[in-house]
Amino acid sequence: MWRNSAVSAAACAMRIDRLELEGFRNYVLQSVRFDPRCSVICGENAQGKTNLLEALVYLSRGRSPRARNDREMIGFAREQARLTADVFARDRDFRIQADLARGRRRRLTVNQAPVKTGGAMNVYTTVLFQPEDLYLIREGAAVRRRFLDTALCQLRPRYASALASYSRAHEQKTRILRDSEDHPSLLEALPEFSAQMVRFGAVLIHYRCRFIQRLEEYAAVHHRECSGGREELRIAYQTVSAIQDPAADVGKLTDWLEQHMTAHEQAERASRLCLSGPHKDDMLVTIDGVEAKTYSSQGQTRTAALALKLAEREIYRNAAGEYPVLLLDDVLSELDPKRQEFVLNRIAGGQVFITCCEEDRLPSLLGGKVFHVKQGEIL
Repeated sequence: MWRNSAVSAAACAMRIDRLELEGFRNYVLQSVRFDPRCSVICGENAQGKTNLLEALVYLSRGRSPRARNDREMIGFAREQARLTADVFARDRDFRIQADLARGRRRRLTVNQAPVKTGGAMNVYTTVLFQPEDLYLIREGAAVRRRFLDTALCQLRPRYASALASYSRAHEQKTRILRDSEDHPSLLEALPEFSAQMVRFGAVLIHYRCRFIQRLEEYAAVHHRECSGGREELRIAYQTVSAIQDPAADVGKLTDWLEQHMTAHEQAERASRLCLSGPHKDDMLVTIDGVEAKTYSSQGQTRTAALALKLAEREIYRNAAGEYPVLLLDDVLSELDPKRQEFVLNRIAGGQVFITCCEEDRLPSLLGGKVFHVKQGEIL
């Protein structure tokens, strides 16, 4: 499965060489060195396989893909946790560390230099593929927005900053509208938060449009190959109706957003809801011209979801010049043999982590290094 060219490519690609966990989830104190190509992590359910991948994602993005707050990741009956990774990226060595504690702010460092508390590490990128991602097409718009936001926050720091600012303004405006009946004076602050949503919302639309264009380009190829050339995947960006062209410059997007928000001002006050802005955006995925969410089979929607995640990986590679770290969390066991083979044939070239059950046949297929996890110990 792994050719010699893949070995040499992995040697100079973004990779995680070592991970140490202390007091993190069910890991008391564990240190492990990974294979530069493929690390297969085997174990029964609830032993710590997903926790290990969560740590790798956290040190990449500065947030967990599943925990609501940092306290959830601190081990039971412990007051603090430490995550440390030795990473090679951009032709340099990095040591990334996160110190989590109950009752005080976390401390993030890269090569011992402090990282802004609310920021991401921006050292290496990860593409996490979980079983629930197979339902990306069938779920509601919020799931697809989260997919866009997660990808773009790693790719574009300006997007991450704009998203944080937009979310704060949206939260404040929502609170004002909700409480305005009992406290009418709150409405005096409404224009300021509407203006912030317009300003930062235009930036979100700008980046989302361009990302979806690239996503469609790569995903269409993957989907066509997996379907044996029988199906055509298309992705359309759905945003605020007043936006005449999502690919326009930020100035025009700002004008259109402002017009839409002004037109909906009275309706927002009457309903006490935020009715205007990219917080309602979606991606429309079609297969052969038919909306996939409603009309496609489970097999078709899973193929489309696979295509989207593999396309995300390609976009990262083209942006950074090296493959991101790919994390496949029990996802291959959810696929039929045909789709398993499709994924496995397209993941060479960068470092890959794959979790699976003990009895799975994957370790013999993949090569690389096999680790066994049992009750928070890596064997």
